[in-house]
Amino acid sequence: MSDQRFIIEMGMGNDLHGMDYNKAARRAIEDAFRHSTLPLFGAIGVDHTEMRVQVTVGVQEPDKLDTEALAELLPRGHATVTAVQGGQNVTNPDNNETLVIATAAVEAFLPNQSANWTRTG
Repeated sequence: MSDQRFIIEMGMGNDLHGMDYNKAARRAIEDAFRHSTLPLFGAIGVDHTEMRVQVTVGVQEPDKLDTEALAELLPRGHATVTAVQGGQNVTNPDNNETLVIATAAVEAFLPNQSANWTRTG
């Protein structure tokens, strides 16, 4: 049976100086996973190594992202990162500097756990 998504978190990150897409993406991913705690693993006795983590990062120049390095940021599960067109580049008219804004969606999946649950009442 296929796995099921049990959490999705969104994050935003930026690089204010230097147009570093990887820095902005890293901050977006960290922003997303810092909003979550997963007590589910202890509650149902599932090891976090069974979790698949799928991250989608949006930036204006997705080909500039090192998706393998970004996947190594994830502290649990087996992670993959996909770079897509998104985010924003905002130019400061006063100094012509470009600010990079990245967005990230972090999704976590587990094998179907319905056999571990019983309905009462």
